Amino acid sequence: MVYVGVVAQILNIDLSVVEKGVKKQFAKKQKVFDLNFGAVKAGYDFAQEKLVKQDPYFIEHSNQTAGKIIIDGNAACGMGAVFAGVTVVAWYPITPSTSLVEATTDLLKKFRVTPEGKATFAVVQAEDELAAIGMVLGAGWAGARSMTSTSGPGISLMAEFSGLGYYAELPGVIFDVQRTGPSTGMPTRTQQADLLSTVLLSHGDTKHIVLLPGSVKECFEFGYAAFDIAERFQTPVFVLTDLDLGMNNWMSDPFAYPDKPLDRGKVLTAEDLNRLGGFARYRDVDGDAIGWRTLPGTPHPKAAYFTRGSGHNDAAGYTEKPGEYQAIMERLLRKFENARKAAPAPVVVKDGTSKMGFIAFGSSDFAVGESLDQIRKEHKLDVDYLRVRAYPFAHEIHDFVASHERVYVIEQNRDAQLASLLKLDLPAEEVVKLRSILHYNGLPIDARSITDEFATKEGL
Repeated sequence: MVYVGVVAQILNIDLSVVEKGVKKQFAKKQKVFDLNFGAVKAGYDFAQEKLVKQDPYFIEHSNQTAGKIIIDGNAACGMGAVFAGVTVVAWYPITPSTSLVEATTDLLKKFRVTPEGKATFAVVQAEDELAAIGMVLGAGWAGARSMTSTSGPGISLMAEFSGLGYYAELPGVIFDVQRTGPSTGMPTRTQQADLLSTVLLSHGDTKHIVLLPGSVKECFEFGYAAFDIAERFQTPVFVLTDLDLGMNNWMSDPFAYPDKPLDRGKVLTAEDLNRLGGFARYRDVDGDAIGWRTLPGTPHPKAAYFTRGSGHNDAAGYTEKPGEYQAIMERLLRKFENARKAAPAPVVVKDGTSKMGFIAFGSSDFAVGESLDQIRKEHKLDVDYLRVRAYPFAHEIHDFVASHERVYVIEQNRDAQLASLLKLDLPAEEVVKLRSILHYNGLPIDARSITDEFATKEGL
């Protein structure tokens, strides 16, 4: 404490600021506070009287952070989930996603209780990740907004149930805070290497909707939006962050309070069934490739249907008829294609004159932004930039690639996973434009690595 006082005097720190910090530390111990702050003042007075400052350094108040908040991505995701109305959380602890559920649980305990103190939510620590996603999909089938949180090893275990959710059309949200792999990898290091495995998670023809936040603000916003998208499209939705974004504290503008009502999707009530006389669970009656569903307990004799992970026709009846199976699979693909317009659109920074472009996603955004400044300053070049925020890819990505001669895809994995997905999505004549800048040593990607590799590949 004496040392703190000396440093405060030398660096011109207001003693009232130090006093506030010490008081916070010993809030319930007045005598301990008096003793410690007395030592601070003694050190301050000693330095003022005996020491001669010989350097130019000091600390002064700044207002540049006024109105900002500090939060980590995991807490922001959890906050978004609570705002979205999540009531069932099933999970198994794993670095670096555990704090996401802990933050969610803390908020649920504060805001999701009756006036009598009774919880209106359920948080269940499952025996493993496989059980966790099973609980999530079961709760989604029953009408609850449900979620789990995990990392790469847990995603691997969730493959079979993810396929069930896709094929039986069950909503649920899975947060994947990515770390290095494969296997155990480096649990305390970051990477963006779950993209391909998550997009195609399950056996058979499966494509999942994946949201890719690039800031803590988007962690909140996408954490909220994922539940609407999951219920609107009746499917599991994955939100991919990473250890860097998820566990580190970031400064941000305050989050905007959601101004739209929850989108529960196409749910039939008893009154709807009285009017319609019945329904076929997997029939596309509106041309949007999404069937209507009922929730368990709907008081109507026509409300029930059989949820099948095996072959089924549009009336939810069992089938092995090739035509009926193929019709369901084609409808699921149309539904996925329709999600291109519903998922968050990419962010494009473009001046209209550059022949080159960058594409990135997630936490790489911070390094890319700084790299663009370095390239402009050191090489007198402007490079356009598009940040992907969801899969399936929006059509703006096609337009961006088409309008440039060369496009560098920047990502934090070895196997160019985003570039691989783009090559599957783009017209053949555009694929040849793609180049990769890859970073996968477990540390967050830095701007200098991007700038130097770009310069080398461009011969600058």
